[in-house]
Amino acid sequence: MRPSPARTPFIVRLGSSFDARSWRLIGLFAAFALIAVPVMHLVLPADHPLHLSTWFITLVGKILCYAIVAVAMDLIWGYGGILSLGHGLFFALGGYGFGMYLMRQIGRDGSYQSDLPDFMVFLDWKELPWFWIGSDSFLWAVLLVLVVPALIAFVFGYFAFRSRIKGVYFSIITQALTYAAMLLFFRNETGFGGNNGFTDFKRILGYPITAPETRVVLFALSALALIGTLLLARYLVRSKFGRVLTAIRDAESRVMFIGYNPLWYKLCAWTLSAVLCAIAGALYVPQVGIINPSEMSVGNSIEIAIWVAVGGRGTLIGPVIGAFLVNLAKSWFTVSFPEYWLFFLGTLFIVATLYLPQGVVGLWLRLRGRRRGTDRAAGGPAAAAAKGVGA
Repeated sequence: MRPSPARTPFIVRLGSSFDARSWRLIGLFAAFALIAVPVMHLVLPADHPLHLSTWFITLVGKILCYAIVAVAMDLIWGYGGILSLGHGLFFALGGYGFGMYLMRQIGRDGSYQSDLPDFMVFLDWKELPWFWIGSDSFLWAVLLVLVVPALIAFVFGYFAFRSRIKGVYFSIITQALTYAAMLLFFRNETGFGGNNGFTDFKRILGYPITAPETRVVLFALSALALIGTLLLARYLVRSKFGRVLTAIRDAESRVMFIGYNPLWYKLCAWTLSAVLCAIAGALYVPQVGIINPSEMSVGNSIEIAIWVAVGGRGTLIGPVIGAFLVNLAKSWFTVSFPEYWLFFLGTLFIVATLYLPQGVVGLWLRLRGRRRGTDRAAGGPAAAAAKGVGA
């Protein structure tokens, strides 16, 4: 009897998911986020041309969180064929889970100098609701961020995928779920601050949340989370799990015919995607200083799909590019031409859908392919002539 071949260690399989050029790019990005940015923000004086302002750190840190959400969306849409218009819900749940911890860290430094959060004093609450118990613990907050969105995504996904709801019907249901959650969180009696949400954060793990060092650490954590998300997603889509998920996207009936159950593959990808969104939301809240129900708005969830469509579905790096391009444009429009932002966003989505089905990354690959074809065509006769001369 022949011994079974040894299984390749996980770290080797993870390393082989990227080529050498991709690892170099990841290393450069990590060096910039973990070394260059802290030095340029904390060491260089404010009047130095290479100094990075607090505004820049906050803006890019926020977009890094959006990029994590875009990769999470690409995992289920680009590779699983599941278009969700409700990912803003999981992003917001992660933000609320960590926001509860940040609100408890305010302590008696709030406007009402009470052990209760200010909004509870204002609404005449006498004691903490039961679901706030333990929220002053950092570890409990991390648990809330991970478990609550995962549980909601698993239960919703199980019944939706089991009923074989897909396509536009699934998109509409996720949109309705997010809208219902937004209306629920808008109500004052739910204990989440109503339409004002959570704000006025003071500390995180005992450190001032607005201190430059704290902002740099949050920025670095967001960058590391994005790198980890890309590594995990790349490993999954190149594994057997990813190949089956892509096969389900292309021909679900054939996959069922050869013995696979699509339910668990789609449910696993869907739940993982929700957890990644929640982690991004938890990193987003301390950087922007607020979380409210508007993060669950239908428009925000649709915007996530636009990031992925503009960058390029099924490419992983494309959604990161799309999140940066669209949000940098949004920052410029909302300052210079706020009334035209929605028109620009709608036009961008139409153009990307009609003329750039593979997004910016697809356009770049086509241009590079044509250039190589041109080079080969130009190099052929030259090479032939050179051979002739040599003969």
